[in-house]
Amino acid sequence: FRTAYFEELAGVVAELGVDTVVGGTGLDRATVEAIGEGERPELTLEEASEILALTEGAPDAEDIAWEARDHVLMGMTTAVVDVDTVARETDIGLDGKEIQQAIEGRLPTTLKQFAAIQAYIDARR
Repeated sequence: FRTAYFEELAGVVAELGVDTVVGGTGLDRATVEAIGEGERPELTLEEASEILALTEGAPDAEDIAWEARDHVLMGMTTAVVDVDTVARETDIGLDGKEIQQAIEGRLPTTLKQFAAIQAYIDARR
């Protein structure tokens, strides 16, 4: 999932240009350039959502992040997986309570952490 996320982000940077993405987000130029060059700098889910929200016709960043979290919450219900199991099996440095807070948007979550949570849950559906 992380690879797919960064490919999509790089596509937005390529389409809109570094200046537009820097101007439309809270990200610095070096981070945006790195994304455009195919690198994977540390980003939060919210920062990635800010980039995606810049594309024409896209929902705002808050809605994009909410939809991503909702997808994971629904996946947990379908897969019948609890947050402690996700924490134990993903090895991303978050305990069960923090996993729950990350999914609910109450804890800043890196894109790497979020992608690992999503991949684990989607693999069990």
